[in-house]
Amino acid sequence: MSTPTGPASGLPVRMPRPRQSGRHRRPEPVAAPEGAPALVLAVPGAPAPATRSLAEEVISIARSELPGLEVAIGYLDGDDTEYPTLERVLAHTAAKRVERYEIAKAAGREVAAPEGPAAVVVPLLAGPDNALMRRIRQAVMDSRASAELTDVLGPHPLLAEALHVRLSEAGLARADRARLFTVATAADGIILATVGGDEAVQAAGITGMLLAARLAVPVMAAALDQEGAIGAIADQLRGSGSVNLALAPYLVGPELPEGLLDAAAKEAGCAAAEPLGPYPAIGKLVLSQYTTALGIAPQPQGSPSL
Repeated sequence: MSTPTGPASGLPVRMPRPRQSGRHRRPEPVAAPEGAPALVLAVPGAPAPATRSLAEEVISIARSELPGLEVAIGYLDGDDTEYPTLERVLAHTAAKRVERYEIAKAAGREVAAPEGPAAVVVPLLAGPDNALMRRIRQAVMDSRASAELTDVLGPHPLLAEALHVRLSEAGLARADRARLFTVATAADGIILATVGGDEAVQAAGITGMLLAARLAVPVMAAALDQEGAIGAIADQLRGSGSVNLALAPYLVGPELPEGLLDAAAKEAGCAAAEPLGPYPAIGKLVLSQYTTALGIAPQPQGSPSL
């Protein structure tokens, strides 16, 4: 039987682990600041169950990295029933923020009036797409909500990692260069496919250089939405000595028009990997855009603490 001062004799006593001191102390978990704006994920493309599942998984990754984060998903081509539009989500988020303030004020709590944006909008886009970004900006304006719009997710080294994984999953690249794990169908030339015109191709090319360093094979970017661009890059790679080509979509997925990737693979005469999808790096980059916009800098685990 336990006593007021602890368990009965003979039972182990679990003492609280003392907080480690010094520069190698593990940092305290970082949570979203109280009253922080919501993270609203702007999802392009035609809404569908697969798109919603992808967006929810990306959001789940972001929330696991920053507990307490308020999140929402707005669809650029939503229907305001099953798939709420970005405008509606932003208007609702702003209204909820005001409602929380009014409830706290009515309860006699001393609370400051809401300041700054009610939401930070992060586009679910790996690279720049002027047409889609114009529509997202217009949706933010039409919502009449105070919201800040971030840049797209790339270029970034984490996207090169994600591309490598998708290629290896398709059997088109070595999974681990360091261990020299080879694949019989590994490509010796990669076409990095994107949409959004010349600016998107240039941005993809930056990540492409990082991917080339990982795979030790040439990587060249091309636009899926420019007629003949994929075929021209395929010819260029083959002309420089590549024999087995692979198509790597530098796209999350929802922004990719149906059938376009298959047509491009046929044009290039090669196999294609899957789009980036809900790879963990996508969720982390979404959160990174949010925290950068707010000036929040979560301390990575294992970093020294002074």
